[in-house]
Amino acid sequence: MKQLRNYTVFLLLMIVSCYALSAAEVKEFSSDQLRDRFQVLVNELRCPKCQNQNLADSNSPIASDLRKEIFRMLEEGQSDQEIIDFLVVRYGEFVMYRPPVKKTTLVLWLAPGFLLLIGIVVIIVIRRRQTMVSGTSSALVGGEQEQLDQLLGESSNVKSTNSSEMLNSKTADDEENT
Repeated sequence: MKQLRNYTVFLLLMIVSCYALSAAEVKEFSSDQLRDRFQVLVNELRCPKCQNQNLADSNSPIASDLRKEIFRMLEEGQSDQEIIDFLVVRYGEFVMYRPPVKKTTLVLWLAPGFLLLIGIVVIIVIRRRQTMVSGTSSALVGGEQEQLDQLLGESSNVKSTNSSEMLNSKTADDEENT
């Protein structure tokens, strides 16, 4: 009976803790336009702790604080650019998924295209080498093709005569045994 009571208490605690973990942030926006701006901002800004998650998807405490801060700044009437500038000053350009194009970020913007171009050039060079090698090795000069055909013809004749001789000797052996 005591065990049943312990199990019941344990299950009740598990159920209550599940509800506590599933608590979601609910924000009352003064307008639908602010709600839309909030969603755009939290989806475009990166969590400083999680690195590969935006503020909307992250469950870290700092992401929660930043969502509250963005909500507060929006309700105060600040523009999206002012909010982004505030976060960049505080956390650096790392918080932006799409950093602006300037000297310090030029490598980030040009590297993918440059690497793609290098890959295409490498593929073209490899293909040309393969066609050059296969083109020279398969082409036989003048009489070489005729000699090859003669050799192949003779070897097929030798094989056919050998196989017929073997077949004849096997049938003769079979007749002797019977």
